[in-house]
Amino acid sequence: MKEYRNKLTAALLAIISLAVLAGCNSDAGKASGKSGPGPLKVHIALNGKMGPLVIAKEKGLFNEEFSKLDAQIVWSEFPSGPPLLESLASNRVDLSFLGDGALIAGIDKNLPFEVIAQTGRGESSVRILAQAEGNIKQIEDLKGKTVGVASGTTGHVYLIKALKAHGLTTDDIKLINLQPDDAQAAFETKQLDAWAIWNPYYLNNIEKGNAVALKVKGKILAPGAIIARKGFAEEHPEIVEAYLKVYKKAADWQIENPDEASEIYSKETKLPVSTVKTIITAEKPNIFFTEDAIKAQQESIDTLAGVGYIKKPFNFKNQIHNEYIDEAFKK
Repeated sequence: MKEYRNKLTAALLAIISLAVLAGCNSDAGKASGKSGPGPLKVHIALNGKMGPLVIAKEKGLFNEEFSKLDAQIVWSEFPSGPPLLESLASNRVDLSFLGDGALIAGIDKNLPFEVIAQTGRGESSVRILAQAEGNIKQIEDLKGKTVGVASGTTGHVYLIKALKAHGLTTDDIKLINLQPDDAQAAFETKQLDAWAIWNPYYLNNIEKGNAVALKVKGKILAPGAIIARKGFAEEHPEIVEAYLKVYKKAADWQIENPDEASEIYSKETKLPVSTVKTIITAEKPNIFFTEDAIKAQQESIDTLAGVGYIKKPFNFKNQIHNEYIDEAFKK
């Protein structure tokens, strides 16, 4: 754990350094805003290949709302939250969403973003996979085994909490830091005994017969959060409100049109439509914070502070900026 904390600290210090360098560069820090005539450039980041933002992009749902505000989207895409944080710190992302791991680490390091809504409760989104033909049948069997996870992600938080529920820590396993696609290759070639990962990866591997999901004591929620870069939100609150309106519109469309939404995600992920439909109908997206999701975030914060993943615990409720969602959906 000590060695991992040192690596994590170095990685987060690198993120902070990027932010400092960006502030020193006259051209950095201008991801958004008008440098001349034309619409305001708004940088929105996709975090993975599934979710309402993908629907909104594919269906052109931002066009009407943003054209009324003389704004134009610049899209970017990231495989997970930690690399997205780097761009956020250097002012190259204005609006996006994060899993709980990157969210908590970013708040802990005072990175420049505000929590403006949630993506959902995260009840069905993360699991720990073991090789289908291996000898790992329960969480306790992970002791001494090689486990892959993308450090600082929601999968990492889930792994830490699952191990704790069964009397283990990350010191009891051989932790390998791998982004999802690299971990997929390593898992398929049996270089990993187990893998902590989110959908669509975990269900796809189970359906292909490559993996089994390990049962965990209790229920571990992995709620995500919708975020806005602080400086951007302060300067353009109307854009943030429009973003939330479109995000909800896309989420509602997905709920009402699961077959078409599955087709869209299938093209993005190259997964079978049936697999995608199982994933997106297992849990409905909901941008309004729920008490159980807030409680789960607080439990994650307290747990991660206890194992040295973050410096100290903080009150998650104090991090929520409801003013944007209240204004966007006021009656």
